[in-house]
Amino acid sequence: MRINQAPSHRWDRWLVRRLFQAIGPAPIRVALGGGDGFVPAGISPVATVRIRDRRTLAQLVLDPEIGFGEAYAEGRIQVEGDFVRFLEVVYTSIGNTRRPFWYSGVVSKWMDWLQNNTLRGSLANIHRHYDLGNDFYKLWLDHEMVYTCAYFPSSSATLEEAQIAKMDHVCRKLQLQPGETVVEAGCGWGALAMHMARHYGVLVKAFNISKEQIFYARRRAVEIGISDRVEFIEDDYRNVSGKFDAFVSVGMLEHVGLSHYRELGNVIHRTIGDSGRGLLHFIGRNYHEEFSRWIRKRIFPGAYAPALAEAMRVLEPWDYSVLDVENLRLHYAKTLEHWLDRFERCSHQVAAMYGDWFQRAWRLYLAGSIAAFRTGRLQLFQVLFAGSQCREFPWTRAHLYTDAQSVESRPRWTHAMS
Repeated sequence: MRINQAPSHRWDRWLVRRLFQAIGPAPIRVALGGGDGFVPAGISPVATVRIRDRRTLAQLVLDPEIGFGEAYAEGRIQVEGDFVRFLEVVYTSIGNTRRPFWYSGVVSKWMDWLQNNTLRGSLANIHRHYDLGNDFYKLWLDHEMVYTCAYFPSSSATLEEAQIAKMDHVCRKLQLQPGETVVEAGCGWGALAMHMARHYGVLVKAFNISKEQIFYARRRAVEIGISDRVEFIEDDYRNVSGKFDAFVSVGMLEHVGLSHYRELGNVIHRTIGDSGRGLLHFIGRNYHEEFSRWIRKRIFPGAYAPALAEAMRVLEPWDYSVLDVENLRLHYAKTLEHWLDRFERCSHQVAAMYGDWFQRAWRLYLAGSIAAFRTGRLQLFQVLFAGSQCREFPWTRAHLYTDAQSVESRPRWTHAMS
C-alpha cells in the first residue's frame, strides 16, 4: 500500500502502513504530533486522526480497538472532523477486511471468564455501569429515564415522544389486557413497568439488581400514585417466582451471556408456562461475533450481543413459538443521536462530575454505537413469542399501527390516578 506524504522516519512509515493493513484503506488521515498527516493513495479523507506520539501509534498497530479506545479516553488521540462519520468509515473498512487479530478471541474468552454473569458476577457488572449515579443519566436521557432504543413513528418525533411510542409498541405487541399480570426482567428506572400499569391496567412485578435504579423506580411509583400496581424487586432474574400472563425483557439479554441463556429460558417457562406470551428486546448481530473488548473493559462488563439464531437458545428448549421479529436498528441509531447531542451539551458537567477521561470514554461509547447501528455492525431485535396454549393474538399486525400510536389513542387504566 502506498502512503501519500510519507513519514520522514522509516519506522513511522512502517507503522502507518501496518495500521492501514489492519483497518483497511479507510478514508482517514493519520497525523503524528503536529505533522500534516498521511493518507492512503487515491483516498479523500473524511477526518484526521492526530496521534500524540510514536508509542501510541505502535499501540494502535498492535490492537486497533483497545489501542484507540484507551488513547482517545486519555487524550493521546484527537479526531478532527465529524467524529461519528470517522467511526463509520473505520467500522466499514474493518468489516470489509475481516482480518481478526489472532489474540482477540483469546482475550474475549478470558473476559468471558473474568466477567461471567453468575449471580455474583452480574451484580458486579451491573453495578459498574448502572450505579454510576442517577444524576449522570438524568443529564442526557429523556424525562422518563428510558435507557433503551426508542421508536420513532415519524422523523420529527422528539426523544420523549419516541420513548413513549416504544413503550406502547411493546405493550401492543403483547396485547396486554386490564387485570393481567406481567413480570419484567431488568426494568431499568422503571418507566416501562409504570407505563404498563398506568396505561394498560396490568399488575407488574419488575426485577432489577441495580440499587440506584430500583431506588429511583420505587420513589417514582409512589410519586405518581401507582405503587399498588407495580412492585419493584431488587433481585436477579434467576430468582423470579410466581405465575404471570406475560414476560417482558427490554435491554437485558445483552447482560445475560450465552452460557446463561438456558437459565433465562427456564425462568420464562417457570413464570408464564405454555399459555403465556413474552417479548425480548435486545441488541444483536447478523452473525456470531465477539463483543467489543474495549466496551466490555470500560463501559459494559459482561456484555454480549447475540445473533438471532443464538437468541433462540432462550426459547427453543421450551417449545415457544416465535410470532414476530422486528429489527429497529435505525431507530436505535436515531435514539443514540439524541443521547449524544444531549451528552455533548452537558459534557462540561460530566467532566466536572467524573473527570475528563470518563467524559471522553462515554463520548466514544455513544458515538461508536451510532456508527455501529448505522453501518449494520449492530442490530436491535424485538422478538415476540408465545407458548403452545396461548390464544391471545390477532390475525394481523394492524393493531400495532392504529392511529400512528398517538398519545391520545393509548388506553388508560388509571384508577389509581383518578
